[in-house]
Amino acid sequence: MRINELNKTNKLLLSIDDISKVLSINKESAKVAANRYTKQGLLIRIKRNFYITLNKFNALSENELYKIANLIQIPSYISLLTALSYYNISTQQLRNVVESVAIKRSKELKAGEIEFKFLLVNKDFYTGFNLQEDFFIALPEKAIADSIYLSSLGKYNCDFNAINFQKLNKQGIDKYIKNTNRRTITFWNNLCKSYKI
Repeated sequence: MRINELNKTNKLLLSIDDISKVLSINKESAKVAANRYTKQGLLIRIKRNFYITLNKFNALSENELYKIANLIQIPSYISLLTALSYYNISTQQLRNVVESVAIKRSKELKAGEIEFKFLLVNKDFYTGFNLQEDFFIALPEKAIADSIYLSSLGKYNCDFNAINFQKLNKQGIDKYIKNTNRRTITFWNNLCKSYKI
């Protein structure tokens, strides 16, 4: 089966042009092949014009999943419980979910067994992340600040009991929270009292 030729490529994600080159077929035939393989479950459509073979998808490392999350919605960065788990700050582990923060729109996408979630934040709050290896991820204090901000607005449900606040810098969190709104600041102040932060 020709899907094996696609499995052998070095590229993580394949465009229609890539499929066309690898299979030595024209672009229209590549679109038909991509569509057919997707329906058969041999190819997963990540976003418009980007595919990954099922074999490659099932073998992805955590870092590669994060890299794909960054590509699904541009711009975005890994945050919330996904980032907090990455830094071993939360004991709560999300199975088969990758959470990101974005400024275009909130969105959910299921690819294979993985659910990619993107939560919208205000453009002014889109900060506090860096490039870690091949993907953008929130700094620890920003990941918790994002969780606080979205929880205070009722758009996210974070189990703060699972967070090890001892591993976080309170001043760093304060720096991000002060740039939000009164509701979030009040929410954070209440958390500080409850957890003696």
